[in-house]
Amino acid sequence: MNQTEQTIKAGAISKQVKDYAREIIKKDVPLLGIAEKIEEKIIKLGGKPAFPTNLSINENTAHHTPIYNDETKASGLLKVDLGVHINGFIADTTFSIDLENIEENKKLIETAQDCLNQAIQAVKENKSLGQIGKAIQDTAEQNNFSPIQNLSGHEIAQWELHAGITIPNYNNNNEQTLKDGTYAIEPFVTAGVGSVYEGKPSGIYQIIKQTNVRDRNAREVLNYIIEEYKTLPFCSRWLVKKFGTRALISLKLIEQAGCLHQFPQLIEKSKKPVAQSEDTLIIRDGKIEVTTG
Repeated sequence: MNQTEQTIKAGAISKQVKDYAREIIKKDVPLLGIAEKIEEKIIKLGGKPAFPTNLSINENTAHHTPIYNDETKASGLLKVDLGVHINGFIADTTFSIDLENIEENKKLIETAQDCLNQAIQAVKENKSLGQIGKAIQDTAEQNNFSPIQNLSGHEIAQWELHAGITIPNYNNNNEQTLKDGTYAIEPFVTAGVGSVYEGKPSGIYQIIKQTNVRDRNAREVLNYIIEEYKTLPFCSRWLVKKFGTRALISLKLIEQAGCLHQFPQLIEKSKKPVAQSEDTLIIRDGKIEVTTG
């Protein structure tokens, strides 16, 4: 398979996994079980997780994945962000689900999806990045919500989840248009102020530098990370499954050596619930295909 075929296959797997996730997610089901089942399903269908499944509740906007012994249960407005890759060619997609039967949550979810639809239409019309952001902002504001302005969509490259171009969720007056490539568009909407701050460490990591670590166990873990995940995000939970809890000590040593970036959880500033909707699309010779929708 060439690059485009692998990207499309990753997207096709992600669509099946989203349908499966909707079936298994219920209020009070442990997040740990949800994440592990989603990731197992990705592998069963012939892909690999492109990053740890993010399960973020209410104002917790992104970068929340369960730790190895997590007891948190599904509740609130839950954002399910999952990624699939085939040889490093990635599909990135998110849906939100209301587990409380709250009208505002449902309206937020509908608005996030509408924002995404309007943004994709703007891409099809070859509109500028600023105009794509305007489509998201206008749609959110017409429903009396705000887009999260300090989060954005992004270009995707092989083994690189966030590459090059960012796609704003508001009108930033950028006149650049999207060229051939793979892109994730991901509006976040809230009844809050529309901004996030960095919260607690997430347990989600990414290699930023390869250097020697003195501890033998830490070297073993680092070599595994480099071989298995390359430059894609991974989580402590995956390493505990492979190496046991000693992996947590190794991770700390590897992080202290400057090899890793640990992503912070992202929290909406006014502590209002956030909905997110995301799809990946590819542009080839001016033709646009949504791979995950």
